[in-house]
Amino acid sequence: MRALLQRVLEAKVVVEGEVTGQIEKGMLVFLGLGKEDNLEKGKKLIDKILKYRFFDDEQGKMGWNVSQAGGEILLVSQFTLMAQTQKGLRPDFGPAMPPAEAQALYEQLVEYARSQFNHVQTGIFAADMKVHLVNDGPVTFSLEVE
Repeated sequence: MRALLQRVLEAKVVVEGEVTGQIEKGMLVFLGLGKEDNLEKGKKLIDKILKYRFFDDEQGKMGWNVSQAGGEILLVSQFTLMAQTQKGLRPDFGPAMPPAEAQALYEQLVEYARSQFNHVQTGIFAADMKVHLVNDGPVTFSLEVE
């Protein structure tokens, strides 16, 4: 399971011309699910994301998490994060969780994230999403749980 976190001033997901999720200041999280992933791992990752301190505090250091910074989260499924890219010139998506399983787990993780934090928006699983963002910094981190 991998998450790519981007600190944003604003972000939104558009599907077929409709905005499906939109935030102001906060965190855009792309979430990739692998074949070996499960709800327990996902909860650990969501907890880490919610506690991850990459917003500036009063001293200008990365000391605040999304809640302390008064931010929001836009959580977007992205199976391409699970691609193996070490060999050749084409990504191998073999490690990615099959779509039906991934959708069920993604929906459970969205529900869990919303139970832990009130300001979570999403894209639409497996849709052709257009993600618009203004990256703040830019600040981008990759997180994984084992």
